[in-house]
Amino acid sequence: MERRAFRINGFAVLLGLLVLLAVLAWIALTGGQVAMIAAAVVAALLLVVVGTGFVVVNPNEAQVVQFLGRYVGSVNDAGLQWVLPFTSKRRITLRVRNFETAKLKVNDADGSPVEIAAVVVYRVTDTAKAAFSVDDYEEYIAIQSEAAVRHLATSHPYDSHEDSNTSLRDGAEVAAELTTELVDRTELAGVEVLEARITHLAYAPEIAQAMLVRQQAAQVVAARTHIVSGAVGMVQLALNRLAEEGVVELDEERKAQMVSNLLVVLCGDRATQPVVNAGSLYA
Repeated sequence: MERRAFRINGFAVLLGLLVLLAVLAWIALTGGQVAMIAAAVVAALLLVVVGTGFVVVNPNEAQVVQFLGRYVGSVNDAGLQWVLPFTSKRRITLRVRNFETAKLKVNDADGSPVEIAAVVVYRVTDTAKAAFSVDDYEEYIAIQSEAAVRHLATSHPYDSHEDSNTSLRDGAEVAAELTTELVDRTELAGVEVLEARITHLAYAPEIAQAMLVRQQAAQVVAARTHIVSGAVGMVQLALNRLAEEGVVELDEERKAQMVSNLLVVLCGDRATQPVVNAGSLYA
């Protein structure tokens, strides 16, 4: 939709205008009263017509040019430019910009209230769409970003209990999904989303303490499971080595007692106090 507008280097037009004004001034000075009036009228018309065509374009900016409500093109070349006279110009920045959403309170896929916020990095790539497809492309980006973040939060749980599921804490996967959704949402406004990432993620205050206890309990269970698995392996190794090397022969009751003692020692969360048995094994 964007196209280049007709333009001429503004300094060249300004130089030509000065030359014409100098010629008109010479005619006015050397001619009679009629020539002076005619030269003044022509000079005024030149200033009005030519002067309305000048526009200054800053680096990484564009000017959207309209003539009587009709889009005639965009000027992206930095510097002083001259376009069609009697046209209106609208400045559109082409710089890379950041937008950070507010902290939104939404329910995740498990129904738990969470607080989430994101930052969106974008730039305008089509000035015509940015100017005419939406009322205000900056406001459009802000609303669509918040809508995409809300949709993302309701699609995934805060913390997944299965490795195959994506949670909101999986930064790379969540950022890629958010970026893809925003690219689809903002294409209409002529905006390219370069990156979108979660900047704030936390449980809502009313359940934060309960969820902290839950997470701690899950970590304790996982740690205990790992300890027990290792302890069972160590007990089995000890019994096998004792039997293979013939150090001592134990009946099933003594094996069970030994297994119980070893598991208590290996799985306990406190240091054990050893007891030396100086008597018979069966005493």
